[in-house]
Amino acid sequence: MNTHRGKDFDPQDVLDFWFPETGHENDPETHRAFWVERMQGGMDGAIIARFSGVTIAAARGLLDHWAETPRGRLALLIVLDQFPRSLWRDTPAAYAQDIQAARLALEGIKNGDVDQLEAWEMAFFLIAVAHCEGPDHAARLRSVSVFVEKVVYKTPSQIAQAGPHHKAQYERVLDIIDTFGRHPHRNAILSRHSTPAEEAYIAEGDFPHTPKS
Repeated sequence: MNTHRGKDFDPQDVLDFWFPETGHENDPETHRAFWVERMQGGMDGAIIARFSGVTIAAARGLLDHWAETPRGRLALLIVLDQFPRSLWRDTPAAYAQDIQAARLALEGIKNGDVDQLEAWEMAFFLIAVAHCEGPDHAARLRSVSVFVEKVVYKTPSQIAQAGPHHKAQYERVLDIIDTFGRHPHRNAILSRHSTPAEEAYIAEGDFPHTPKS
């Protein structure tokens, strides 16, 4: 539905799209494909075609009421944190909702909304916190270290390897933020000057949560 009025959007449409019932939670390869498609830009076309309106509505604050339920909060988090990266990829707008998404995630972790979700759904709360730059970025990441362990613990045995992967990604992002204080691969997009150390890191071309070229 190509409208920006919040009442015309349903969070369940987002959840059905982002978390389809494919049985991925029962098979390691299918579950890995679930993550590759989402983290490597495989959803871009469908998001642009189907969810441009809902993304703009969320950015305008018209869907804030979704956060009144745990699964509504999850849907809003996906729209604010994931969809802009497809809709406005390689532009500053891709990151414009990161603060709002991180606040939504941190609140959901604190109030227990995440405890009602599956492990792979919980992981997107962690990703939103990892995405959001700012002077307290490293401190925010460290504040959710216990939550990381909860995601690992709750991961089903059939896809047990996914838990350590999420933890490794978390530790990798924390190391990047400890080192640079930000995500250097965004510097060109955001018209920021790169330090020599950042230039070396960018030249390697291997960044977390970013499509590989």
